[in-house]
Amino acid sequence: MQTATPVARKASRPRADALRNRERIVTAAREMFVELGPDVPLDEIARRAGVGNATVYRNFPDRDALVREVVCSVMGRTAAAAERALTETGDAFEALERFVHTAADERISALCPMVQSTFDKHHPDLEAARERVEQLVAEIMDRAKAAGQLRSDVDAGDVLLAAAQLSRPPAGTGCDIADRFVHRHLQLFLDGLRAPARSVLPGTALTMEDLRQA
Repeated sequence: MQTATPVARKASRPRADALRNRERIVTAAREMFVELGPDVPLDEIARRAGVGNATVYRNFPDRDALVREVVCSVMGRTAAAAERALTETGDAFEALERFVHTAADERISALCPMVQSTFDKHHPDLEAARERVEQLVAEIMDRAKAAGQLRSDVDAGDVLLAAAQLSRPPAGTGCDIADRFVHRHLQLFLDGLRAPARSVLPGTALTMEDLRQA
């Protein structure tokens, strides 16, 4: 008597509505983390996303998992914006500009401090997203320097730190005024990166290794 060989089942793919719910949760969480910080109640996030509490916990077992997903998704979208610019135009400096402006729109400056304070910053998902951004920005900057578009005395850390600082409202002011002027001030900064350099910068270029050790 022969024993039937069991047929391996393919892993089921998430339903479209489940994927939409997950996306709504991440979008709502990003908005509320920016507005209220990482301690906003998950119940409030569920309410804004238009889903039940159980749906939030089914997708994200704890707050750290949700914060990590938000930060990774933001970094992924900023990297994708730079990649599209590079593909569409072949212009490395334009790709750098699009990355910086998209990072501001995504409020990456408000989200990145969470990485330092609320959970394991060495989680594999987070490290993979961060490495993708760092490698892409370094590649774009190298190409822009080779094309004579970008001054030679700056590094990726200079760009990321300056973009984060310029995207935050000054102490004692509301977010509205920062939102109105952020892209103007970022463009002033980006124009200052263009070659030929108009002045000699004090100190040395800030590398990603410098940022990681800070």
